[in-house]
Amino acid sequence: MLKKQTVWLLTMLSLMIVLSVYYMSSPNSEELAFLNNADQENKETSGDGAQMVEGEDEELLEEGDSVISESSTDELFTSIRMQIQDDRSAKKEELEETVASSTASTEEINAAYEEMQQIEEAAKKESIIEETIMAENQYEDVLVRSEDNEVVVTVKAEELSKTEANNIIQMVKDEFGEVTIEVKFQPAS
Repeated sequence: MLKKQTVWLLTMLSLMIVLSVYYMSSPNSEELAFLNNADQENKETSGDGAQMVEGEDEELLEEGDSVISESSTDELFTSIRMQIQDDRSAKKEELEETVASSTASTEEINAAYEEMQQIEEAAKKESIIEETIMAENQYEDVLVRSEDNEVVVTVKAEELSKTEANNIIQMVKDEFGEVTIEVKFQPAS
């Protein structure tokens, strides 16, 4: 039977080969992922610090809630998801070592176990929000990233109205509670 490390190594090598072939065969292999967070043409800041799209209602926008920004390239969502998954896996592995350690105190073990549970819970909530938003609005793709008390939702769509952004903000608040929420869109190509 193969060891856990061997299976992991073979999986990573396979993934690397698949991604290499994909990037070499893609027509735009020279483009790099770039987030344009300073796109001031598409957003306007209200007096209370909330950002909103011009021309639509502003019912749920509160201080610290962002609505719109642009980003580019199709591979961006996939690479961000992979990076988040890699970071979380590394963190969970580190926490598992703490839990399995014979030298760790009971408090350290409990804290590590709770943090592992929080990581898993955040990943589940992100997945639920992504699926819900895609199902309700028929967007091409949705990426939800949560870290500490901040959630960033990036939607792949030609445009995102304030009403749609407010609906997304409400969904995130229903799932994550009171957190800082930023909603962006990436124009579909």
